[in-house]
Amino acid sequence: MRRYFGLLVVLAAVLGWARWARGAPPEIIDCHVHYKGNPAFLEKLAAKMDSVNGMAFVLTPPSEMAVVRAFIQKHPQRLIGFGEISLDDPHALEQVDRFQAAGFRGLGELTKSLKDLDDPSYWPIYERADKYGMILLFHTGVLLRENPNIPSSFSSARLRVTTLDLIARKYPKTIVIGAHLGNPDYAWAAELARWNPNLYFDVSGSTLQKKSDDYKFFKSVFWWSGVQGLAGPGPAPNAFEKLVFGSDINSDTLEGFDQERARYREMLKGCDVPSASQEAIFSGNLWRILQRKR
Repeated sequence: MRRYFGLLVVLAAVLGWARWARGAPPEIIDCHVHYKGNPAFLEKLAAKMDSVNGMAFVLTPPSEMAVVRAFIQKHPQRLIGFGEISLDDPHALEQVDRFQAAGFRGLGELTKSLKDLDDPSYWPIYERADKYGMILLFHTGVLLRENPNIPSSFSSARLRVTTLDLIARKYPKTIVIGAHLGNPDYAWAAELARWNPNLYFDVSGSTLQKKSDDYKFFKSVFWWSGVQGLAGPGPAPNAFEKLVFGSDINSDTLEGFDQERARYREMLKGCDVPSASQEAIFSGNLWRILQRKR
């Protein structure tokens, strides 16, 4: 009976998403929202997405899967689940299966690995995600140090943005999103995105704050707009379309969402990014990815 009920719950989520997918796309899709275990946050997040005609990817630890799944059933037009697993967990493959069976669309934010992100020991996890058509969201670049007084075995070196290159090439049908644009390796991030059609980046974190006096810097990173032959495979759209929106919020106040959205808009305006490309960044890219068939 419990199994039957679980199947009904997943079916309800799929049908809810299908009804939504037939309509107009949301105005904004946030690919990077952390859930830390407070159900009140999910209520506020859903209400916020209603107010902005938006959708959010909720990054969910395995222990919170049931809670988040229930909220997704109530708000299938606003919330999408991502499984926040540890690559080094011996039960990682089981967790991928469980998240997929629960209707979650991706894995992330994948971070704090004990090996480089592209280490072969992690390939079975990526292969399982590839089999299911799940999106992969990775932390890239510098890693915060929450308590400097506690010894740690984690290192930013294992999260270098260049490690995504092999993953994107090895799994060409899997959509890979690198959080934080490889901070501070922005040039590497952009060049990898240029040649990997399945690789995108968000610019969440401290980057848009520290570059607020020099937003035009990003034009030197995303330089290939309309340059045929050097823009990577396929046509040459605006280079900034390799970005997607991510807020990286986990606060009950949701203040970070509005702040990050404003910073994105200021940066894109400062770089003269056309409105059609801005729409792709804030919604269109991820909307197309969510609707694609494998």
